[in-house]
Amino acid sequence: MDADAVRDAIANERMSLCDLLEELDDAEWATPSLCAGWTVKDVVAHLTTTTRTTVLDMVAGMARARGDFHRMTDRRARTRARRSTPADLIAQLRGSATSPRRMPGSGPLDPLVDLLVHGQDIARPLHRDRPLPAGPAVAALTYVAGNRFYDAPARLADLHLVATDVDWTSGSGQEISGAAGDLLLIATGRPAGLAGLSGPGTDVLTARMQGPAPRPGR
Repeated sequence: MDADAVRDAIANERMSLCDLLEELDDAEWATPSLCAGWTVKDVVAHLTTTTRTTVLDMVAGMARARGDFHRMTDRRARTRARRSTPADLIAQLRGSATSPRRMPGSGPLDPLVDLLVHGQDIARPLHRDRPLPAGPAVAALTYVAGNRFYDAPARLADLHLVATDVDWTSGSGQEISGAAGDLLLIATGRPAGLAGLSGPGTDVLTARMQGPAPRPGR
C-alpha cells in the first residue's frame, strides 16, 4: 500500500469502528476485551490517544511509568476511559479519523495495525463480526510478522503462515492456515486467533503461546 492508501485505510477503520461502537450498550462497553486487563471502553480510549500524544506527553508519561512503555500506555488509556463517556470517545475517534498524527516514534503502518488488531480485541468478545479489508490486512500482516515489538519473529519462527481469505503467505516450515484476522491475532500474541487456524504447525504455535496475554497497548 502506498502512503495515500494507508491514510485512507486508517480513516476508514476509524469510521467503521465508530459505527460499531454506536450500537453498543453499557454492558458491552464494560466487557473485557482480548487485550489483558482492558475493557472495550479502555481499548477505545487507547485508540483516541494515538493522535493526541505529543513528544512532551510521551517523555512525561515514560518518566512517571519508570521507562515502561506499556505501563504508560495502560495508565493513559485507563485515565481517559475513566474521564470520558462512550459518546465522548466515539466523537473523539470520529474527529480524528483523517488525522495524520501518530504516536511519537511509531511508523506509518502502526496506526493501521493498532486499529485492525484492537478492532478484533473489541468485536470478538462481543460476538460481532468485523472482517478485515484485504489490502490493509496484507499490509498489516507483512509488517507485524517481522516486527520484534510484537515478539512476532520469535513466535512465528520456522512456521509457514498462509491466509485463506487474502493473498498472503509468510515464513517457511510447518504450515498454519487461517483467515487474515486470526493470523493477525496470533502474530500479535492473542491466543483467541488459534481456534480459527489449522495445519501441522498449529500445535507448535499453541505451545509457544501458553504464556501471559499481550500487555496493554501491544
